Amino acid sequence: MSHILWVEKYRPKTIEECILPDGIKATFQEYVNRKEIPNLLLAGSAGVGKTTIAKALCEEVGCDYIMINGSDESGIDVLRNKIKNYASSMSLSGGRKVVIIDEADYLNPNSTQPAMRGAIEEFASNCSFIFTCNFKNRIIDPIHSRCTVVDFKINGSKQKMAAAFFKRAEWILEQEGITYDKAVVAAVITKHFPDNRRVLNELQRYSVSGTIDKGILASVSDVQMNELVSSIMNKDFASCRKWVTNNLDNDVTRIFRNIYDSLYDKLKPNSVPQMVLILAKYQYQSAFVADHEINLIACLTELMVECEFK
Repeated sequence: MSHILWVEKYRPKTIEECILPDGIKATFQEYVNRKEIPNLLLAGSAGVGKTTIAKALCEEVGCDYIMINGSDESGIDVLRNKIKNYASSMSLSGGRKVVIIDEADYLNPNSTQPAMRGAIEEFASNCSFIFTCNFKNRIIDPIHSRCTVVDFKINGSKQKMAAAFFKRAEWILEQEGITYDKAVVAAVITKHFPDNRRVLNELQRYSVSGTIDKGILASVSDVQMNELVSSIMNKDFASCRKWVTNNLDNDVTRIFRNIYDSLYDKLKPNSVPQMVLILAKYQYQSAFVADHEINLIACLTELMVECEFK
């Protein structure tokens, strides 16, 4: 069985292969037909296909492009080094170049994002910019105004898209020689859709034995804590934030309980009471807060600051 990540191995190469609402696909197909890529801001939930369609657009139009991940490289040096060095030169193919800024909502809104606005204008003659983000309200207005904004909303197309992705998942499992129970595959898709990236990652993880059957259904509903615990112990705020974004579809009360169970043996004895008080405070607040993401991130931040680990 291949060790290549399925999300990369089976990533769609064309607009037509992407599983998206018809209206969004039509918009991008028109760009392909016109051989034109404007500055774009692609907004939508994690795993819905923003990065995939950005790459497919560049491939079909025949543009050179560079990928930069905003969550990994969010400082001003990114602009001065990678982007400027790339965008200031002409394309080898003679066409326009494209800079894809993935997870652009992680870029610093006080320094890097304003600098990006300047880059859009400075390199307008030979370079387009495509920004992807989960939360477009975290992108400053000057970037909004210089881009065509595409919202990856799937409300009216959810059932059709889920059915299409179920067929795609079946095909991938058959290509990989995995025996599977259709009900289990449907359960994984139901839990994580429209995060298609996570669906494939979970199916690949469950397929290690060569079979996906009802025995893994209990695991499907479990919140995976090892990554989070490691991030808390290393005081890695960015990783904690990404974990929260990817796991808010789980029951919040259960998340707090799993944090308690997972951290208990990792703390120095004098920090256990502090952990209990912190978790109790934020779990209580979760019953009435407007934004569960901010509440949970605040909880994890306080755990990182106040608790001592073995």
